[in-house]
Parts: sequence; structure tokens; C-alpha cells
Amino acid sequence: MTISPDTKDWTWALTQACPDCGYDPTTVAKGDIAELVRAYTRPWPARLNEDDATRRPDPGTWSPTEYAAHVRDVCLLFAERLALMLTEDRPTFANWDQEATAIESDYANADPGVVAGEILGASEALTSGYADVLDSQWEREGLRSNGSEFTVYTLGVYALHDLAHHLADVGVSPR
Repeated sequence: MTISPDTKDWTWALTQACPDCGYDPTTVAKGDIAELVRAYTRPWPARLNEDDATRRPDPGTWSPTEYAAHVRDVCLLFAERLALMLTEDRPTFANWDQEATAIESDYANADPGVVAGEILGASEALTSGYADVLDSQWEREGLRSNGSEFTVYTLGVYALHDLAHHLADVGVSPR
């Protein structure tokens, strides 16, 4: 059995708590985003050091290493999108097919030790991007390829849900 593609529109997670992972976007202040990125990525190296790091809990669910590789790529992608929003007026982001990325990057055969190191570097790119946002930049806008509008702030809130949710997926509390 293969992994079923995720086709949900997760933008609802900008305004309400996630019933699956408990992430609540209404509690996130602008100045907290950078530190929350760190908090939500810091547990990955320890999780990837566990014996089951490469084992799928069932054929249709990613292993912890696959989730970590995805989180690494989410951090890198959102760091790029943040940089675009800070330097361009209302950029439109290229479509990102996360399922294609998982296959092309071979998440299923990734080395957990390598991913553990990479995730912290990717996290730091996103963390430092948000740490450097000026007060006047939080409302700058960007558009996802499907037309969904984000501000610098809501992009960070959206990214945080992804990070928190995937920790929950592998049985780790984000705090």
C-alpha cells in the first residue's frame, strides 16, 4: 500500500485549533514565531535516534524519518517564501507538490541521522528569517498558487501548525 496524497486545504488552521494535534493559532504572537519554530523542530534528532525511526506504523503512514524529511523541506520552503514576501510585492509562490517531493527526495529511504542534522539547519533558516522581521513587515502579503493569501504573520502561523502537527504524528509533544 502506498501513502495516499494529502489533498486537504489546511488554511482553516489559521483561525482555529487543530483537533488532531492541539495547535491553536490564536495563541501565537508575532514575536513568538521564531522561538516556536525552534521548539517544534528541536525534538526531531532525539526522535530520529529511536529504534523505529525508519519504520512505518502501517503501510499507509510515513515513518518518523519520512515526516522529519518533510518537516525539513517545509522549513526550507517557508524560509524561501518568507524571503520572497520581504523582498517582493505580493509574490505568488510556485506550487509545491509535497507528495512528489517525498518521492523525488526518496523520504522512504532517508538516513535518520542525516535528516536529524539537516532539520536543525533548515529550522534555523526559518527561525532566523522570522527573528529578523521588522514591525513594518508583518503585514506584507504573498499568494499561494491556488490564490490563498498570506501575510508574513499568517505564513508563520501556518508553518507552525505543520511543524506541530507532524510532531504529534510521531508521538512527540511539541512542548
